[in-house]
Amino acid sequence: MVAATPESAQAKVALITGAGRGIGRAIAIRLAQTGFKLALAARSGEELAETRRLSGLAPRDSLIVLLDLAQNDAPEALLQATLDRYGRIDLLVNNAGWAPPRRALVKTAEADVDRMLAVNLRAPIALARLAAIQMVAQGAGTIVNIASEVGRQARAGEAVYAAAKAGLIAFTHACFDELRGHGVRMAVLLPGLVDTALIPPNKRLNRAAMLHPDQVAATVTQMVASPPEAWPVEVTLLPLNDPLA
Repeated sequence: MVAATPESAQAKVALITGAGRGIGRAIAIRLAQTGFKLALAARSGEELAETRRLSGLAPRDSLIVLLDLAQNDAPEALLQATLDRYGRIDLLVNNAGWAPPRRALVKTAEADVDRMLAVNLRAPIALARLAAIQMVAQGAGTIVNIASEVGRQARAGEAVYAAAKAGLIAFTHACFDELRGHGVRMAVLLPGLVDTALIPPNKRLNRAAMLHPDQVAATVTQMVASPPEAWPVEVTLLPLNDPLA
């Protein structure tokens, strides 16, 4: 890891995974508007370039990192790329997620199980650990994990995905107690159904009643702006009307 340099000490730096579209893109735009420099990670260079354009940040203030978080070495490479560019990290948003279409456990391929656990749980844990090491050395930092309300209210056809998100929730609560004495804050956000490409078309689903990515992004920025003495370790964000009703 690289220690913060005097030149970068005043710059707020946010690393966002899954920043190419949907919730991640909305969070990136919001954070850029509040003064953060960005490290943007995803698998699509074209999508990340569009996120950068919409953020209004110049390339020097918006690092693009192409990688697949299902790969074991991706978290360390991503953290190091961020530190190589900026010398510090003030905010990590573990947003990247992946799930196949809903299906019964007995019909779920082993490769899909592995990828769900890797992207939704293993990579966020690895990134949080690496970021926490740097943030403890800095004396401050914030980590926001994007989980899902299915981690609390699991539904049929989502067993592995729900298990991964439940694990992320438990991980966050444990780390909250470990890190707060070092000036590092960690929280988890549990959105309900969000209208993104991750959820395929479904005639039984009222997409108009779903959350919008910008609503999730607004909640994240509010969490980040919360005073240390009122830091919310877990926030659930649900639409007013049930999209499945």
